[in-house]
Amino acid sequence: MAKHELSNGMTRSAGTIGTHQGYMPGFGNDFETEALEGALPQGQNSPQKCAYGLYAEQLSGTAFTAPRGQNERTWCYRIRPSVRHTGEFRAIDVPYWKTAPHVLPTVTSLGQYRWDPVPMPAEDEDLTWITGMRSMTTAGDVNIQVGMASHIYLVTRSMQDEYFYSADSELLIVPQEGRLRFCTELGVIELEPREIAIIPRGLVYRVEVLEGPCRGFVCENYGQKFDLPNRGPIGANCLANPRDFKCPVAAFEDRDVQSRVVIKWCGQFHETIIDHSPLDVVAWHGNYCPYKYDLRTYSPVGAILFDHPDPSIFTVLTAPSGQEGTANIDFVLFRERWMVAEHSFRPPWYHKNIMSELMGNIYGIYDAKPQGFAPGGMSLHNCMLPHGPDRDAFEGASNAELKPEKLDQTMSFMFETRFPQHLTEFAAKEAPMQKEYIEVWNRLEKKFDGTPGVK
Repeated sequence: MAKHELSNGMTRSAGTIGTHQGYMPGFGNDFETEALEGALPQGQNSPQKCAYGLYAEQLSGTAFTAPRGQNERTWCYRIRPSVRHTGEFRAIDVPYWKTAPHVLPTVTSLGQYRWDPVPMPAEDEDLTWITGMRSMTTAGDVNIQVGMASHIYLVTRSMQDEYFYSADSELLIVPQEGRLRFCTELGVIELEPREIAIIPRGLVYRVEVLEGPCRGFVCENYGQKFDLPNRGPIGANCLANPRDFKCPVAAFEDRDVQSRVVIKWCGQFHETIIDHSPLDVVAWHGNYCPYKYDLRTYSPVGAILFDHPDPSIFTVLTAPSGQEGTANIDFVLFRERWMVAEHSFRPPWYHKNIMSELMGNIYGIYDAKPQGFAPGGMSLHNCMLPHGPDRDAFEGASNAELKPEKLDQTMSFMFETRFPQHLTEFAAKEAPMQKEYIEVWNRLEKKFDGTPGVK
């Protein structure tokens, strides 16, 4: 394979990978890739001596005995084994990144909440991927690997000779402004708004700013990793198709320079100093790897005659829990689509349910809340708390001419979990909460008059 140098000093194979040079398509595939020809052993995982003087090492994302369809691991062929990528650990403070359980007696999480976008940082504010993370909610318990946290990230500066990994969680990253590059042990992912990335638990990476300042959303998943949902009667196609997920090809750094590695473990942060870059995987094969996905390739399905399907019909990714059909987390996307249902109320209906729903707006206007839910903003409707359209949305949809209508220029999402989401102090006291949000339902009128047949 040919190879070329990236601007950040990483080397990756050019290869021939269809029209997506630098990425391999397919969700859950068993990939193989090498940045130097012959670096990947064939026919076995752990030869007595690896090519180029490399070390063989396995990264396991599941228990060794997990069922075959769920078992995930990747064999890495690297310049140094990762036991050389850590030294003595020193505890550090990352004050705005919180981990469940995180329940504050001074913060009331019971309620319907909405926030304006967290302001972009000033040009002279120095924020990296680690220091710019702002936790909004936590749910479950990281110590027993259930639940999640939601965050806003604000990034102005690239990490320089600095690396990070989370032993607690995989991260689902949803950009809203700016462009980022994730230089990982297994390759390079470049990410922009309308795309998402998934970074697995335990994978070391560095985040660089390509176009900033950057702002976006993060779902931190403590439980079983994200998977594609079962489609049931929908069948084999639509929703998120596996071929549209892109995994990076092998890339590596061979740099002897003092480097700082930050590790998140059980909600605590530690740093260790080493004398080289840990991104030294020259070749790898397996199915435990990072991905990117273009949300514009998501193919929504819905009602084509009457009524409104459950929002679960828009699930992109799901992280299962121990209870069948009830997710630890669902990632749900509300994007552009046609609405054609007859004699039906088309926006999301009023409801309360077992799941806790945290929404974010990437761009445009969300149909159930045409006012006040700005791009970059968030809302939270905790479990068993009622919510639904405001008065303007209700009246507009109740009296609209029901012709085919294109809901256009809109993209919002939901991090939905079976666990109650608790507000952090930042969300309750520093983020721009809309104190009057609960009032959006005050103007809903009593229309009942007891007369049969009155609509």
